[in-house]
Amino acid sequence: MWEYFLIFLGSAIPWLELAVIPIGIVAGLSPFWVMVMAFTGNLLTVLLLIIGFDKFKVWWLKRREVKRKSASKRSERAKKIWSKYGLPGLALLGPILIGTHIAAFIGMTLGAKKKWTTIWLTISIALWTLVFGVLTALGFDFFLQDI
Repeated sequence: MWEYFLIFLGSAIPWLELAVIPIGIVAGLSPFWVMVMAFTGNLLTVLLLIIGFDKFKVWWLKRREVKRKSASKRSERAKKIWSKYGLPGLALLGPILIGTHIAAFIGMTLGAKKKWTTIWLTISIALWTLVFGVLTALGFDFFLQDI
């Protein structure tokens, strides 16, 4: 039971969100429950970010004024994706290129509505959870057959 809780927590952490799926499956946990816990943990933190975006944005803008830092590579990559593909592209490509949390934040910063950000990121998280989970489970089973 603790292992699945760790999958849940790991999926809630930016940049670790998709890596926990192969780790959990290779560790011998049920692929189904690994995917359920990873999806839930990742989506929950993204939803919290979307819901609390307005307060977070005020804090972030104050912080940026103080630092006057140039845009990061991840931010620039996200803006290019946004310009070319819009919110659907940012949501679908975000998890593998910049992370779901950053994709949600940048999408909303660039003007996406909370409703559409939630819908597209839910679709994206579900899709990538299935891709990582199924491919890992199939690949792991393939290698175990030879033993």
